[in-house]
Amino acid sequence: MGDFFHSLFSSEGLRQIITSGGVPLMCLIIFAETGLLIGFFLPGDTLLFLAGSLSATGEIQMSIFILIILLVVSAIIGNSIGYFIGAKAGKKLFERPDSHLFKKEHLIKTHNFYEKYGPITMVAARFIPIVRTFAPVVAGTVDMSKRRFTVYNIVGAILWIGGVTALGYFLGKTFPDIIKYLQIAVIGVVVISLMLPVVGWLKSRRATSKN
Repeated sequence: MGDFFHSLFSSEGLRQIITSGGVPLMCLIIFAETGLLIGFFLPGDTLLFLAGSLSATGEIQMSIFILIILLVVSAIIGNSIGYFIGAKAGKKLFERPDSHLFKKEHLIKTHNFYEKYGPITMVAARFIPIVRTFAPVVAGTVDMSKRRFTVYNIVGAILWIGGVTALGYFLGKTFPDIIKYLQIAVIGVVVISLMLPVVGWLKSRRATSKN
């Protein structure tokens, strides 16, 4: 088990996990990171980018479109579980003591993020490690309407899963050796991804202030 978790944080180890566990394991990891509080440490961005790259090189023999759809569904279900946890036990979680797998500070930081940026957090959080795990829980805790949550949940999943995986696929097709520089590529993806929701939020704030 220790070797498995160690492999999650090395590009070659994660590559072996993906090729050996296949699509079901990838879907499980995405589900756990977005739906289970203990999944905050999982490397979703790296996995998605690598999955796209391996699909481009043929190591994952599945249509990139089907792969993205399956991962998007996993992310949507995961966030829905997180929302349910928040709605049922969210307030109690803020009183829960820390443990090896649960740190209350992550929940508090996500809550503060939500308070600052509002419902758009559900989309922006998809691109921020740790925050994406706790954002749906916070949404359930603060009683965001199910309809609004569902919209942001679906949009966020499509943008995150589709964007990062498709970029990995495109770069894998163009530069087959991109996997050797996986960590640098993923950092660049995360930085660019974070800029998009922030720019959108700033534009909406300016439009609101003019009105």
